[in-house]
Amino acid sequence: MLNTWVVAPTCLPLVLRRCHSCASETFRPNGKFRVNANHKLLDVWLLVLCTGCGDTAKLTVLERAHVRSVRPELLDRMHDNDPGLAAELLQDPVLRRRNRVALDWDGAWRLDTGGSDHLDREVIDVSVRFAARIPVRPVRLISEGCGLPRAEVERLITAGKLVSAVRLDGKLSGDFSFLLKR
Repeated sequence: MLNTWVVAPTCLPLVLRRCHSCASETFRPNGKFRVNANHKLLDVWLLVLCTGCGDTAKLTVLERAHVRSVRPELLDRMHDNDPGLAAELLQDPVLRRRNRVALDWDGAWRLDTGGSDHLDREVIDVSVRFAARIPVRPVRLISEGCGLPRAEVERLITAGKLVSAVRLDGKLSGDFSFLLKR
């Protein structure tokens, strides 16, 4: 029987960027946008707050975009400070690269295994689905989902009792599946 596990975000991740006012390197996005119009041109920023001093920094979303090139529903979501839109934009690698930031997902996601009825089976077939592009080590997910120490999971991989079509070392942020034989 195939089990489905879901890795889902619980809150917005921290933004890794150096603060100009203090020594902190983390900012907390609060889902607020600043929209500035200059005639027919728009500038839009996603606001983030320094975790050290509370200063506000701006992540550029749109720069000098013509007002007619922005979909009205997108503009409405920005004016309404839609936290869902903030989460979508933080997932965008182009926005992160343009603003020279990275994301810290520690403590901002959870694993939903659908219950613990799979733990007593001899063979477990699991499909892991990501609700957002959250980079997580598969060893950590398997350890948490099966209630095993990470060293035990790594031993099972080495022994060939834990197999997958993808490499289980490193981090993944896309769907994968694995088979565990005890």
